[in-house]
Amino acid sequence: MTRGNQRELARAKNAKKQTDHTKGKKNEDGLSAAARKQRDAEIMQQKQKQAKDKGDGKSK
Repeated sequence: MTRGNQRELARAKNAKKQTDHTKGKKNEDGLSAAARKQRDAEIMQQKQKQAKDKGDGKSK
């Protein structure tokens, strides 16, 4: 089989790519789930406030 080696090489390359990809996400910010949820909620509140302020400014 001439393609067997190519398949194995492609599988190995893809496996390495997947493990490298997930490594970065796990250590992204070092926050617990609750802390991340709190941070995201604060960011969303700020965005909503900015959108509301921007909307109020245009209607005047």
